[in-house]
Amino acid sequence: MEIADRARTAPRTAYTAAEQASRDTAAGLAVQEKPEGREMPNLQEAELRSTASPEAAGSVHPPRRKPPETGRLSFLAKLVPSRVLSGSTASAVVDGRSRDPFLDNAKFLLVVLVAVGHSWGPVVEAVPAVKPFYLFVYAFHMPLFVTLCGYFSRNFQGRPDQIRRLVAGVLLPYLAFEAIYSAMYVVCFGEEFAWTPTSPRYLCWFLVGLFLWRLTAPLWSAVRFPLAFAVAISLVAGLTDVGGELALCKVLMFLPWFVLGLRLRSAQLRPLRNRASRRWALPVLVGALVGAYWAAPRVTTQWLLMQQSYEQIGVAPEVYLGMRVVLFAVGLVLCAAFLAAVPAVHTRFTAFGARTMYPFLLHGLLIKTFEGLGGYELVVEWGALAMVPVTLLAGAAAVGLSTAPVCRCLRPLIEPRLPGFLTPRPRTSTQRTGTGAGARSSAAGANVG
Repeated sequence: MEIADRARTAPRTAYTAAEQASRDTAAGLAVQEKPEGREMPNLQEAELRSTASPEAAGSVHPPRRKPPETGRLSFLAKLVPSRVLSGSTASAVVDGRSRDPFLDNAKFLLVVLVAVGHSWGPVVEAVPAVKPFYLFVYAFHMPLFVTLCGYFSRNFQGRPDQIRRLVAGVLLPYLAFEAIYSAMYVVCFGEEFAWTPTSPRYLCWFLVGLFLWRLTAPLWSAVRFPLAFAVAISLVAGLTDVGGELALCKVLMFLPWFVLGLRLRSAQLRPLRNRASRRWALPVLVGALVGAYWAAPRVTTQWLLMQQSYEQIGVAPEVYLGMRVVLFAVGLVLCAAFLAAVPAVHTRFTAFGARTMYPFLLHGLLIKTFEGLGGYELVVEWGALAMVPVTLLAGAAAVGLSTAPVCRCLRPLIEPRLPGFLTPRPRTSTQRTGTGAGARSSAAGANVG
């Protein structure tokens, strides 16, 4: 009888399993349209989009790979082999989690603009033709870069594991590259070696800023009107003498962009990915470049470098405040236009968006070497045409420093692990049981007393 009962219930069990698999499939596909109420934990490098895997859905067919986009960036694909670009893992998946190609593409293009902008810096005043492009790029590329850093810090709550990752991923590279750039200044410019972590050199200020911004991330969810509060702090920083320690003036002036990223949600970025947004993006960017040509002989680049107060720039406080508000508005429009022009699908270079720390930290060594060897003196002598190869080389350097071989060689320096003696040992079950028993004994003794 028992065997017969099992035989009768077997078809129902199989049907229930199939029905459950069907429900799992539907639930997995519905994740893509789930409203963003709760965010996924440990979102540090890129926005993770939930997708249903074939294994979870009960499917035996592998997912189709989307072909790389042909168009804006496809011409670069012919120059570098794909195995050098992507490395041994697919760019779409990191640690089993899917990445958003839109944000990875944006990060890669921004770090290229960072390298190009730094290559223009030493001659921006000596070669007048460079200044309009310099003003145009600096009006949005660092604000947007900081905004994306805030966007990827939305889930930072100050937990011990998050603090350890912050120390290993930001603080340790800062200390290392502060020493490297100090040595570079000795070799290239004959300065005395001085390793001063409280006074960041060159582009190392950004690591200090990222460390401090991310530490404050939990604060901005605890106050009302956080963006307005951050804007007020940024404006006050330009009205006072903050000093040069820890690049605090620059860190505070860029603070609103980080807070803006913290408050952004993926649904708010979605309208920038459609065709309608791309239609107005190019006219806006071209119009901004025309405006930069008009502004070049009339304004100083210090307005965009965010490192001087109103007294150092030489304007009245009310003029300074009005100009900063205008720059905020212009930066917002240009950031939106740039994002609207970014490819929203996988390209051959989407993988570079996961490695932006490498070209960001390394390209400065090449630029300072070129400057120390007297290369920019030749550029000034030859004029604006000499800046064409300099710009192309800076962009190519950003691409080359993002490739998999470079990242594999320099990973211990740029992505170090926290030393073992700084990592607390996990408590054993015996210790936890003993502690719990001791606590219960103490409580019982207190109750008896």
